[in-house]
Amino acid sequence: MTTTIWMREITKNYRLGDMEVPVLKGIDLNIEEGEYVAIMGMSGSGKSTLMNIIGCLDRPTSGDYVLEGRNLTTLTNDELAYIRNQRLGFVFQQFNLLPRATALENVMLPAIYAGLPKPQRRRRAEDVLTRVGLAERLHNRPNQLSGGQQQRVAIARALINRPALLLADEPTGALDTQTSAEVMDLLGDLNRQGITIAIVTHEHDVAACASRTIYVKDGLVTQPVA
Repeated sequence: MTTTIWMREITKNYRLGDMEVPVLKGIDLNIEEGEYVAIMGMSGSGKSTLMNIIGCLDRPTSGDYVLEGRNLTTLTNDELAYIRNQRLGFVFQQFNLLPRATALENVMLPAIYAGLPKPQRRRRAEDVLTRVGLAERLHNRPNQLSGGQQQRVAIARALINRPALLLADEPTGALDTQTSAEVMDLLGDLNRQGITIAIVTHEHDVAACASRTIYVKDGLVTQPVA
């Protein structure tokens, strides 16, 4: 099995006045290609900081982060932006859709930034929207879609550039129980199709949908308390 993410001794410190505050204190983490992992931890545990580093939204203070065999800790900001666009897909609690754009137009945005020709990005957008069950909603705007449908559009947008890893940060946090279950079923289907997924959550029932749970406490990966 190919390793998608390999992290060793990842630390992250933040400056607070004259003090340096450690948030991550030496994270070791592997995520294999095709895995579905949940990252759990209480508020302040460091799980969001870890997610930001995995997603190339922040840099570690020290340590090594290797994505698909490439050490990202040595890259420039422009190179990291390219990785974010090309190899990572993001799904958040808030859908972050452009209100005046259709579902199709929202999904095509990352492909525009990637420089795909218009016919190719349209085909890809139609394909991924069909994949998430929205083939009949291509030309609807967000205010014409339910919350669950909007999150499906956001998932399709995350998939359009065919990322190595789909990162989902509390993707059901703005949804009711039934719609949350539908979104989690969709993520499970996508994983069974071969997509590697890492989901950050504080909800045990959401984490239970993953095949493995990573617990973060006090800036370290820990074992759950029995």
